[in-house]
Amino acid sequence: MADNKKNPNEVSDTGHEWDGIRELENPPPRWWTNALYLSGLLVVVYFILYPSLPLINESTKGLLGWTMIKEYKENLAEVEAKRAPFEEKLAAMTAEEILADQDMRNYAVGSSKVLYGDNCAACHGTGGIPAAGSGYPVLADDDWLYGGDVNTIVETLAKGRQGMMMAHKDTLKPEEVDGLVQFVINAADGKATEAGWKLFNDKGCVGCHGADAKGIHALGSANLTDKIWRFSGEPEEIRYTILHGVNDPSDPKTRVAVMPAWNEKLAVKLEALKWEEEPEYDGTETQRLTETEIKKLAVYVHQFGGGQ
Repeated sequence: MADNKKNPNEVSDTGHEWDGIRELENPPPRWWTNALYLSGLLVVVYFILYPSLPLINESTKGLLGWTMIKEYKENLAEVEAKRAPFEEKLAAMTAEEILADQDMRNYAVGSSKVLYGDNCAACHGTGGIPAAGSGYPVLADDDWLYGGDVNTIVETLAKGRQGMMMAHKDTLKPEEVDGLVQFVINAADGKATEAGWKLFNDKGCVGCHGADAKGIHALGSANLTDKIWRFSGEPEEIRYTILHGVNDPSDPKTRVAVMPAWNEKLAVKLEALKWEEEPEYDGTETQRLTETEIKKLAVYVHQFGGGQ
């Protein structure tokens, strides 16, 4: 049979036939058979060396005692050992000092990519550009509600931000709302009229947005003279913001724009330093990010578009 196995007319078959195709009784190639036996042997070796069989509360350990978690922890320990000198040095530096040191700045930026992705990207988007119309500030431009210097970014991260614009639906007449909507549109184009400026000043908008309508960092008010929009530059969206405000508790339709605090303890410390006082922190809430992580994130965000 071995001599005739390539001739289907001289090889016996199993009696099965499909569409004229006979199932022959030729044995499989020897190399294939040997590979099959070897694979079975490898399975036995694997069962002996590695965790394999599930038990009631755990599994067999295997002679090597290997687990994915153990390998992960070993690799993580290696990474942390390499990072340790940088982390220790960075912890003792201010955000400004990190920016001034190229090696530390590069480390802070490189080690913050995952940190930013885990904590910031959900709102501010990858690369600091959130989804259009989401209402989250763009971090990749040079327009900052509270200021874009690295120390201010540290403060923003630590204590969060919750600016407030009052709703004007009950204080403005329809024609006044129309006039202010047009003023905002014109101001963004650099074409604000004298009548528009008068309405802007008479209705108290100047108190928050400043005499030049470029916003006041201390208040977190928007710059109305550029074309960067927190929510939208469409007339109806501008009208909605004027009527219902932002974070106004008196209006259920108000726009909600809140950034949470990421380190309450650091926020208290920064506020105390501002007034040259001793920080007093009695909170017990777990901090979302450490002071070192916040400094690294501040440097990371600053390189998107900081500079003010």
